[in-house]
Amino acid sequence: MDARFPLIAEQLLLIERELRLQGWWDAESPGADALRSVEPFSVDKLDFHQWLQWIFLVRMKQILEQNLPLPNASGILEMAEMVYADRPQESLGLRDALKKFDQLIVDAR
Repeated sequence: MDARFPLIAEQLLLIERELRLQGWWDAESPGADALRSVEPFSVDKLDFHQWLQWIFLVRMKQILEQNLPLPNASGILEMAEMVYADRPQESLGLRDALKKFDQLIVDAR
């Protein structure tokens, strides 16, 4: 098991917490078609917070639970900064959690 797994698991919980605090957590999943998007961050089918909830968090939890290799790179913060450029204060906690996640991924290199 990668030594970063516990720290990453904690970051995933913090990301989920921030999504919930901001009201960016959906009770119902988008349709199957939206979840099959092949575009980066599913920009053609999902809002960024939906991508975080239904794609990113789900996939990262699978990686941790199945002891799979972590990604080699992460640039989620950059996307969040573009998406929330007009809401810098409101998104501060989420962006901070995403920054720490990105750093955990980069630290292995």
